[in-house]
Amino acid sequence: MIFLANENIPLDSIFLLRRNNHIVISIKEDFRGISDTTVLKLAKEKDAIILTFDKDYGELIFRENFESPPSVIFFRFKGFDSFFAANTLLKIIQNSQIQLQGYFTIIEEETVRQRRFK
Repeated sequence: MIFLANENIPLDSIFLLRRNNHIVISIKEDFRGISDTTVLKLAKEKDAIILTFDKDYGELIFRENFESPPSVIFFRFKGFDSFFAANTLLKIIQNSQIQLQGYFTIIEEETVRQRRFK
């Protein structure tokens, strides 16, 4: 899996994912300031799963019918430290019950919800 970390994903989480042998493309490091629609296009081009704290991706995909990326993981709950996103994602990856590809996944404080792309 390739992940595309939006600008709001902390570098600590990006580095932790990389230390766990995941490929992470960082908007903050490599594409600072690009628009949400450009992030969606880049995710599609790179076949990458978007990691974000930004709810606008759901609006673009489901309300404005923007072409869906491979997947989006939206962290509604930000946790209590800068490693929260990575630690949560690593647990989800290990859970064979949760399929990421083709889903908009919402991470809340105590739950994970998913909505399949059309």
